[in-house]
Amino acid sequence: MHSWPIRVYYEDTDLAGIVYYANYLRFIERARSELLRAAGVDQARLRAETGVVFAVRHLEADYLRPAHFDDALRVETTPRTLGPARIVLDQRVLRGEAVLFSARVTLVCLAADGRPTRIPADIRRILA
Repeated sequence: MHSWPIRVYYEDTDLAGIVYYANYLRFIERARSELLRAAGVDQARLRAETGVVFAVRHLEADYLRPAHFDDALRVETTPRTLGPARIVLDQRVLRGEAVLFSARVTLVCLAADGRPTRIPADIRRILA
């Protein structure tokens, strides 16, 4: 499990002063990037050298409780399955121990032409 802290800024909120629903997707996207960075995967170099990128294929999300301006949150990312060309992750946004948002995200590995491709062996080893 990977944990990444985030603070809610004014720009993340709506007129009611709570985090706008789409911003949770931004929070978990950033956490996935930080997970890969922490594992030593340089996504920019991977794309430049091999054309390989990761893209969201499917997402199921539950909005459970609101977050507010200046809340200190954390995003937990837990890998669930690793297939030849896809990764399934569970992600949660928490304030303290309270789960505010949860999602199951399926990522696919794409080649430069946009077609699915196998996850490179070195990245598979890191993520396994």
